[in-house]
Order: sequence, then structure tokens, then C-alpha cells
Amino acid sequence: MDEGPGENPVAATTGDGAAPGRPVVVGADGSESALRAVRWAARAARSTGRGLLVVLAYGGVDPSLVADATIWRRYQQEMLEQAREQARRAAETARAEAPELHVTEELVDGPAAPALLERAGDGLLVVGEQGVGGLGGALVGSVASTVAAHAAGPVVVVRGEVSTEPDAPVVVGVDGSPSSAAAIDFAAAVADAEGCPMIAVHTWWDPLVDTVPQEFLDLDAITADERRVLAEQLAGRSDIHPDLEVSTVVARSRPARSLLEHARGARLLVVGTRGRGGFTGLLLGSVSRAMVHRAPCPVAVVPPPGARAQAHTGGRAHAAAT
Repeated sequence: MDEGPGENPVAATTGDGAAPGRPVVVGADGSESALRAVRWAARAARSTGRGLLVVLAYGGVDPSLVADATIWRRYQQEMLEQAREQARRAAETARAEAPELHVTEELVDGPAAPALLERAGDGLLVVGEQGVGGLGGALVGSVASTVAAHAAGPVVVVRGEVSTEPDAPVVVGVDGSPSSAAAIDFAAAVADAEGCPMIAVHTWWDPLVDTVPQEFLDLDAITADERRVLAEQLAGRSDIHPDLEVSTVVARSRPARSLLEHARGARLLVVGTRGRGGFTGLLLGSVSRAMVHRAPCPVAVVPPPGARAQAHTGGRAHAAAT
């Protein structure tokens, strides 16, 4: 049986082992997608009593590609001024969403993903589904995919419809793995804090079953076993979250298909980084990768306990507390 629920993460949906008071980190780049992420992150920071760190990475162009040093310096100055304006706009957006929130801005001369991973550590990191590059080119989710694969803490990719309806649920994928257990803890904490229901979705799928004559199969017994897996992973959460309304779904279906179906109209979809069918060497499983790119609502990717991000080095930073 997999490990039970960890310590209550309601007080800080920033991941197991996150340092007390660690701010929520959000990536900004001037795009509307990033501003939606800033609003989501501001609400998350407010509900957990934490500050918000807005990180904006700029530059990222090799100076050797520019023959004229004067042109390069002018370009760098223009990029810095643009970054300052974009960071200011992001901070104003956060304050408009949560006026009492303490917001800090940080400009980083370098690639976005390493900068975000370094500053988030094992805390909560929020990004948009896609942004713009230093030269105005679309990043089509590259930063979101990278941080979701390498982060030591939970990553929320704000995409699709952001529902705030009272009955909009938090949906969590459950498959019996340690990563799934961490996802349940995170989902339960968010749902409890938001006062909304949680739906735990567990699927089973074996292509070999389709080759076996129905008279030799006991589908009821298989379904009962899968319900047991789900019940074991949910065990103990009601003690931590006594007021949380939880419903369950057990279906014979491919995981991605079932999660996408139940995520329609959800407040948040939560998945682990890699399920029980994943290869150990993979940083992000096929289901979690699909959700990052296809979910109809914001999606949280939660690593298992003890996960550590690979070492990253950020660029030169210019901090401005506001």
C-alpha cells in the first residue's frame, strides 16, 4: 500500500518541505497568457497568506551574433526598459487582484525556465500556457513544459477556462503511485481552501483485455480491485479535511481521455509527474505532458515527495521589492 497523506499542505500549497513563508513564484513576460497566470498566482498567494514573486526573464540573445557593440548595448538597454515596464504591469495586475498582497519583482537577464526553477525551489510555481520570447517570437508552451518536467515543487500551468464558480471542482488523477499520492494532497488542500468539491478520477486500461473472450473475464472483480486502489490512496484525507466533499470516478478508459473529460468546467486539474506505468528515467509522464498541453482548465503538475530539481543557474538579477 502506498504511503498515506502527508502533513497538511493547506497552509501552504507550495509543496512538501517548502520553507515557511516562501512566496508563490510566477513567470511574467508581457503576454496576456502570463497576466492570466499572475492573476491566478495572486489569488493562490492571498489564500495561503504568502507573498508573490514576479519573475521576468529577458535577453537570451548571444552577443556574439551582433557585430556592432554599440547596437548590442542599445538593444540590451531597450530590452531592460521593456522588461521593467512588463514587470511593473504584472505587479499592478497582481495588486488589482489582491490589493493587500506583498509583491516583489525580479528581472533576470537570461533564459526563463532556469530562472523560475531556481527561485521557486520546492515551492509553488505558476506560469502561463505560452508566452513570447525575447525577440517577440511565440514560445508555445516551451517554458511551461520545461518547468513542469524539472521543478522540485508543484507547477500550475494556467490555461483554458479559469472557473470561479462555487461548485467548480478540483479534479485529481489517481493511479496508485507515490506521485499520485502527492497530487491528492495538493488537490485536497486547494479544494479545501477554496471551499469547492474534489473529484478523484482513477482509470484502468489493458489492451490485452480486449483480446480475451468476455466469458473469461470478470470485469466486476477488476473494477472492484481498482476501486480498492483508489480508496487506499484517498484514505486519511477526511481526517485532515473533514469538510471536504469528495466524489470518485473509476472508469475503464485511457487516463488522458478520462481526465480531459472530467476537467471540463473544473477549477483545477491536478496530476502527478509520472504514474505507475511510467519509466523511471522520464521526468514527465505521457499523461501529465498531455494535460500540460491539452487541459481545458488550469493544470497542476505535482512531483512525488523528495523530488529535487536539477541544478540550474540563473542569470544576472535585478531585484525591486515593491
